[in-house]
Amino acid sequence: MKMRNNKYRKPTSLRCNAGSRCSTPVAVWALVGFLIVLQLWNLISHTNIQSKHAHHSSMIHHPLLRELQVVEEENIQMPPPRRRSPRAAKRKPKRATTLVDEFLDENSQIRHVFFPSAKMAVDPTKDNGNDSFYYYPGRVWLDTEGNPIQAHGGGILYDERSETYYWYGEYKDGPTYHAHKKGAARVDVIGVGCYSSKDLWTWKNEGIVLAAEPENEAHDLHKSNILERPKVIYNSKTAKYVMWMHIDDTNYTKASVGVATSSTPVGPFTYLHSKRPHNSDSRDMTIFKDDDNTAYIIYSSDDNSELHIGPLDKDYLDVTGVVRRVLVGQHREAPAVFKYDGTYYMITSGCTGWAPNEARAHAAESMMGNWETMGDPCVVGGNSKVFRFATFFSQGSFVVPVFGFEGLFVFMADRWNPADLRDSRYVWLPLIVGGAVDRPLDYSFGFPLWSRVSIYWHRRWRLPPQWNGNIV
Repeated sequence: MKMRNNKYRKPTSLRCNAGSRCSTPVAVWALVGFLIVLQLWNLISHTNIQSKHAHHSSMIHHPLLRELQVVEEENIQMPPPRRRSPRAAKRKPKRATTLVDEFLDENSQIRHVFFPSAKMAVDPTKDNGNDSFYYYPGRVWLDTEGNPIQAHGGGILYDERSETYYWYGEYKDGPTYHAHKKGAARVDVIGVGCYSSKDLWTWKNEGIVLAAEPENEAHDLHKSNILERPKVIYNSKTAKYVMWMHIDDTNYTKASVGVATSSTPVGPFTYLHSKRPHNSDSRDMTIFKDDDNTAYIIYSSDDNSELHIGPLDKDYLDVTGVVRRVLVGQHREAPAVFKYDGTYYMITSGCTGWAPNEARAHAAESMMGNWETMGDPCVVGGNSKVFRFATFFSQGSFVVPVFGFEGLFVFMADRWNPADLRDSRYVWLPLIVGGAVDRPLDYSFGFPLWSRVSIYWHRRWRLPPQWNGNIV
């Protein structure tokens, strides 16, 4: 076979033939150059991020926010073990009882710790003097008519036209039962409750704004089905208030979203349809409206093993064809999304039914970008590890910005009571964004691009008195 003449081979920049010895130093110097550029980029990024963190740190050390970061300790004592007969102990050894077991046990001797008596209810109709405007996580919370608020798994809309907050949630004021032996605890669908407020503390009952269908068993809103986690946003283009919610059947096999609209924030909302977004199963979900009026849906999918995120159409009535899979394989649900200083944040929970579990915070540079997990955001004093790792025995539902106080939000959560779901409680706590994250992320070479998210535990707390509900 005739050998090819190499006299026309293109020389390398060092006049070395391909495969010669000088290719090795070329590769080495190229790698060195790349590392130098990368290090310079890291130094510049580090300077910018440190400046950003310094700015955020100055905000979180503001005197008005400092007391919100002084957390309390929760040293809950386990009750003495119940006596068992020797025969029962021999037949089936008893496993160690955990604090979560006690939380789920309606006959627990320490149940009052998790579900304080109704005599201790937060009642805005009474003049409580210095006790007014204080949140008491876990206590019964009454509306202006003196009835317990029924807005579980909900979210809040601030309506700029009426300068009013509207709290929407599951109205669970019915008996708890199990549809079948292995079914989860449930309440027949009653509808979506709505409450209005000017100060985020005093809530007026606006009634059921989306009612169940009592007769038609084929309807999505029939009382035998599931309606969970309703969220409402306003579309300025159509002048409509749009509600999205999780729609399911008794066995959680429908796994869809439902959409309803209204011309006013207090309804009544007209139910439009349900569907599986992006042809995927959808369970716990939320929607988020960005500064540019683009709205997104975020939902647990693929049997709750991952989250899907996708923009809605311009009318907010349907999804588009664009979708991104995030937190794949992490088994997260109950997403609550918010934005601060150009960064998108999200709080999620694990998938353990009504049982509490550990929350995690996530961050991204864009809604459709790469979401990175930052760890557990819950902060509690002392060695209250169980209390922290159970998200204060609650599950997040929404995050509300406190306008006028940079970096301050309210974390909304539900303390579910599977023995009596209508008596599930609300856990509202201060959430502050600021300071360096707890641990560096691999891809950012040790310099995270966002700040830490912290949810601080308090038995009793209030928003800064200077706020008083005004939008700044």
